[in-house]
Amino acid sequence: QVELAESGGGLVQPGGSLRLSCAAFGRDFGIYVMRWYRQAPGKQRELVAVITAGGGTNYADSVKGRFTISRDNANNAVYLQMNTLKPEDTAVYYCNAQNPRIPTLSDYWGQGTQVTVSS
Repeated sequence: QVELAESGGGLVQPGGSLRLSCAAFGRDFGIYVMRWYRQAPGKQRELVAVITAGGGTNYADSVKGRFTISRDNANNAVYLQMNTLKPEDTAVYYCNAQNPRIPTLSDYWGQGTQVTVSS
């Protein structure tokens, strides 16, 4: 099993930047597919970014070019660098981990961290 803990959220002005961190506690971190999701009140959960064990990445169209996901397997951590933030980026951001071999049995989530983009 894997436990995840997000940090780095907060209040930022439009155009500003934040770097979210997700610390993972457990074994086999290096093989997990890591994802960042976000959810705003009254909205569906949205996939923001994905990074595979090999470092391949993908992003939602709404954040492409502004956000960067990365991982540090030596430290069991995944990051989300968020630049040029917009008010519509306001949401609770969640870190997610899945073992690609058994994705339905290894869907782990952190508690979330609030990101608020406002003047």
